[in-house]
Amino acid sequence: MAESDSTDFDLLWYLENLSDKEFQSFKKYLARKILDFKLPQFPLIQMTKEELANVLPISYEGQYIWNMLFSIFSMMRKEDLCRKIIGRRNRNQEACKAVMRRKFMLQWESHTFGKFHYKFFRDVSSDVFYILQLAYDSTSCYSANNLNVFLMGERASGKTMVINLAVLRWIKGEMWQNMISYVVHLTSHEINQMTNSSLAELIAKDWPDGQAPIADILSDPKKLLVILEDLDNIRFELNVNESALCSNSTQKVPIPVLLVSLLKRKMAPGCWFLISSRPTRGNNVKTFLKEVDCCTTLQLSNEKREIYFNSFFKDRQRASAALQLVHEDEILVGLCRVAILCWITCTVLKRQMDKGRDFQLCCQTPTDLHAHFLADALTSEAGLTANQYHLGLLKRLCLLAAGGLFLSTLNFSGEDLRCVGFTEADVSVLQAANILLPSSTHKDRYKFIHLNVQEFCTAIAFLMAVPNYLIPSGSREYKEKREQYSDFNQVFTFIFGLLNANRRRILETSFGYQLPMVDSFKWYSVGYMKHLDRDPEKLTHHMPLFYCLYENREEEFVKKIVDALMEVTVYLQSDKDMMVSLYCLDYCCHLRTLKLSVQRIFQNKEPLIRPTASQMKSLVYWREICSLFYTMESLQELHIFDNDLNGISERILSKALEHSSCKLRTLKLSYVSTASGFEDLLKALARNRSLTYLSINCTSISLNMFSLLHDILDEPTCQISHLSLMKCDLRASECEEIASLLISGGSLRKLTLSSNPLRSDGMNILCDALLHPNCTLISLVLVFCCLTENCCSALGRVLLFSPTLRQLDLCVNRLKNYGVLHVTFPLLFPTCQLEELHLSGCFFSSDICQYIAIVIATNEKLRSLEIGSNKIEDAGMQLLCGGLRHPNCMLVNIGLEECMLTSACCRSLASVLTTNKTLERLNLLQNHLGNEGVAKLLESLISPDCVLKVVG
Repeated sequence: MAESDSTDFDLLWYLENLSDKEFQSFKKYLARKILDFKLPQFPLIQMTKEELANVLPISYEGQYIWNMLFSIFSMMRKEDLCRKIIGRRNRNQEACKAVMRRKFMLQWESHTFGKFHYKFFRDVSSDVFYILQLAYDSTSCYSANNLNVFLMGERASGKTMVINLAVLRWIKGEMWQNMISYVVHLTSHEINQMTNSSLAELIAKDWPDGQAPIADILSDPKKLLVILEDLDNIRFELNVNESALCSNSTQKVPIPVLLVSLLKRKMAPGCWFLISSRPTRGNNVKTFLKEVDCCTTLQLSNEKREIYFNSFFKDRQRASAALQLVHEDEILVGLCRVAILCWITCTVLKRQMDKGRDFQLCCQTPTDLHAHFLADALTSEAGLTANQYHLGLLKRLCLLAAGGLFLSTLNFSGEDLRCVGFTEADVSVLQAANILLPSSTHKDRYKFIHLNVQEFCTAIAFLMAVPNYLIPSGSREYKEKREQYSDFNQVFTFIFGLLNANRRRILETSFGYQLPMVDSFKWYSVGYMKHLDRDPEKLTHHMPLFYCLYENREEEFVKKIVDALMEVTVYLQSDKDMMVSLYCLDYCCHLRTLKLSVQRIFQNKEPLIRPTASQMKSLVYWREICSLFYTMESLQELHIFDNDLNGISERILSKALEHSSCKLRTLKLSYVSTASGFEDLLKALARNRSLTYLSINCTSISLNMFSLLHDILDEPTCQISHLSLMKCDLRASECEEIASLLISGGSLRKLTLSSNPLRSDGMNILCDALLHPNCTLISLVLVFCCLTENCCSALGRVLLFSPTLRQLDLCVNRLKNYGVLHVTFPLLFPTCQLEELHLSGCFFSSDICQYIAIVIATNEKLRSLEIGSNKIEDAGMQLLCGGLRHPNCMLVNIGLEECMLTSACCRSLASVLTTNKTLERLNLLQNHLGNEGVAKLLESLISPDCVLKVVG
């Protein structure tokens, strides 16, 4: 801190420099200024200089006192006192720069990659600095009141480095001259350690002995920049009520209240904010990102990556060869969007070139790159063969990495390092090798150069079978968000990479050590996948597995893993996802069902006239994926959901679906865009001769689309027999269009309209169509369609006279007793052709069960009856059992789940099991039958007269 005169903040000294007459004038001016500043008033007239000097500091915050004093001295033309205040403020501004200089000593400058990084970021981040310069210039059109500038970027993208460089430029006078006088720097790690604080304490935390010139720093908030690093890592939710906000900079309040008061400018009104964060959907970022704010994202674009490679290799030919390798694989492209991983990639490729090796063969995957990086870094002094010391160093490093991830620890204390056996000399070796570096956020702690390196070492630890080890820091109760580690996908990806003999050999040759768990893990993986084939619900989506297999790329092993897959779900969100999926799907020889989501790849909804190079690459990948729909002989079902396609990509899909070799029998489209290209897609389906089931769910159906569906079903080549329009917000007004589909004849035999608010008015319209002589519908599904007893009379008429309808599902509709009676009564007549009736959750009671029992006993066509989730109770069940025991009952299935049954009905139900000769499936789930009731049922189940096959 710059040396200052002891009288700088001595109010009495300033007042004593006034004559008695001047002092009286001063007090009058002060009374007016207090009114101007809207501050609490108190009597001044009788006060002496000493009394006033004592009262002011306890009545008002320092910045108000000195701003009023300076203004009054200016009006009184006390130039000497004004100069003294100005001089003090200038010294304090320089002192602030000194404080920031000490805090922003760039640790990474001392590392081998630091100087290069520093120069690179200084050169290529000029556009970011330009934005920062303009944003905090109140005369610029980019500026706004209470502006927040957000610096967004993934892990290790350079956010901290850019902030460091910006502050250093400000210190040197290269940036924000006459715009920013003071900088207050806050990190999430610092904030997370606090519970209560005042703004004055928060500002003073970096100043020697906590003595900061708060009055001067807050005297002109429009020249104050508050830097808040890692907003996404703050452990508090910042949804503070407006009434709790505080404006007093000296008042201690809870940290969330203090931060929100600052961010909403209740404190230091007019100050600027520079906020860094990782991309997140967290509330803290969303809450404070306003429409007028400035947001810039940090990542290495293709152009900047080329600059990086040219600068690193200092040889354009070598840089071009290295870049070509990276650009040929989307995984490596993604890796090189992050500066530190780009440095690791360049470092490895340069070393392989220097050794005269074919780097294009030995550096194909991230596993290759990380293996070479570790091997070269740890054995560089030992030549090609490592000694036991280097192997021991690797084992301890892997122990630290694995222990850290399993206990959510990314920043390691000296105690952590000692506990796994590291000496100070070992740590120095690892620092020199750029594997372990001092943490930029936690004092006196170390972290891996990048999380990927820690994950790679954890993968090695797994295949080494190192013991589980408790890292002391892992026992800390509180873990910051950034350290909470739960997604081990990348670790498993590296494990699969190391299962490849060629990739594993990089480490095993360098360290003279065979990873012992490789064969066991391979054997386990193949066995586990065969087990999953019997229980597909355990693997709900396949992208993590596909990334593992792509990293491995050992053909025979990949074939064994995917051989059992008959159903695959993939979420495509990047070119990288498409590339990886293409590789793996090519080996799925028995795949029958493919579920596919395409998001964010084709953002542009308008047809692309001249696609960019990047868009062209995406379209090439998409075309190859679509070609699978007609080249994979086993593929029969395609489910496309949550799609973000544009005109060209939809046309590519259409071409694939109408291809003469396309053998798909089922196509499900859910949550898809209905832009112009969607019509082409529907038209393509008319030319597909194998498709029998079309589902368009959770999608808005326009009148034009109904017309297209009508044309498709009328097409002589169309084989679609089942059409599903679930959850399409279809109402009574659309039922005329649906009715038109029913009476057009064609191939349609089953229609599913579940989860649409058709209501009784709409159902009455459909009933007229169902009785039309051209309607050949066999099955109608109307689950949760807001139907009531008002439409049941029309439904009963359909059941009585329809010559084709065999299956009707009315589950979860409020039909009640009256409606159910109307629906079941027609089943007593021989003209009714119904074989399956589903009435679960239709709000009827045991009173109606006598009529259902009569239907069961007399209708020999009825094979399946679902009446679960209704208030049947034991009394109703007794009646039903009478019908089920009747010799004319031909039911094969009855559903009675959640019907409020108890053990009281189990004797009758047990007698059904030994007398009924057709019933094969019985569902009694979620009924409290009790031990006694279950025992009675078990006695009948083991009887040779029982023909039941499935009990729920």
